[in-house]
Amino acid sequence: MIVGVPKEVKKAELRVGLTPSSVRELVAHGHDVVVETSAGVGVGASDDDYRAAGADIAATADEVFSRAAMIVKVKEPQAQERAMLRSDHVLFTYLHLAPDADQTKDLVESGATCIAYETVTAPGGGLPLLAPMSQVAGRMSIQAGAHSLEAAQGGAGLLLGGVPGVPSARVVVIGGGVVGENAVEMAVGLGADVTVLDRSVQALDRLARRFGSSIQTVYSTRSSVEELVVGADLVIGAVLVPGARAPKLVTSEHVAAMRPGSVLVDVAIDQGGCFETARPTTHDEPTYVVDGVVHYCVANMPGAVPRTSTYALNNATLPFALALADKGVVAALGDDPHLLEGLNVINGQVTESHVAEALDYDYVEPRAALGL
Repeated sequence: MIVGVPKEVKKAELRVGLTPSSVRELVAHGHDVVVETSAGVGVGASDDDYRAAGADIAATADEVFSRAAMIVKVKEPQAQERAMLRSDHVLFTYLHLAPDADQTKDLVESGATCIAYETVTAPGGGLPLLAPMSQVAGRMSIQAGAHSLEAAQGGAGLLLGGVPGVPSARVVVIGGGVVGENAVEMAVGLGADVTVLDRSVQALDRLARRFGSSIQTVYSTRSSVEELVVGADLVIGAVLVPGARAPKLVTSEHVAAMRPGSVLVDVAIDQGGCFETARPTTHDEPTYVVDGVVHYCVANMPGAVPRTSTYALNNATLPFALALADKGVVAALGDDPHLLEGLNVINGQVTESHVAEALDYDYVEPRAALGL
């Protein structure tokens, strides 16, 4: 199979779909890899590094799309990339379709087979291709929040961990999954006063066992969210419903009642955000203010640390990319029910139930869509 790696074109996105070491593995399996020139510059990988790994270097994205059967990316394809998709393409990347009607429409009309990293599952549960970026985003959320609390950034002028004689900032983490746990780890390490909310008693128990008396765990209800958010200095939105829009747990009324200079970091913004007042921002302009509250809602947060993010992501995605290239898409999906969960669109049909429901498409069961 010919595998193509275009340079990411989303604003401030410096990650790349395949590292040179991943290319080398694909080439060793007998596949050809075409990489757009300068695609790896943001992670310290030159065209010569890719050539040494066995890749061909293409001058343009159009050449990559025209030559390749499988396109491996990081972020969802932008409009100019979607225009290059063909019905015989396999697209393997993050998609986040539920809140993105335009992208979904274009992918459906392309007829391409579109497999989303974020809905691939694991035998023991969880989302193995989302987890690495969730780890990065969870840790970054505290860095971003601490920076946004500085007075020069519009924040309340608080040091997250305080100093002796001065209280620490109050951090509330909504969601105790991978993002939430990594946010808690960073916040505890910096000495913040940390409370985590979740509707899973098992998740709260896990966090309580790990962090002990360093945190407070609270079952998430409308009342507890309201009480804790209104009194917080920093709120991390770390809620995920796989494949679906994030629920709006923090309302505009909650935001209006918060102290001026408080900060919200919405890690769920790729799935529509869990704050009612959230809208996507970029690394160039990461924040805005509503009712005196600083909002940090960067949609590709791990893109700010592209080297760490790309190598962590490739560790997780490479086995699946190899399976798709080695077996072909139908056999690879048919053999692995967990990879099959990643199939979102094929032959103009939507095969992810949350996406179909959110955007009013007919849902087609994945095996049926594949003719299995």
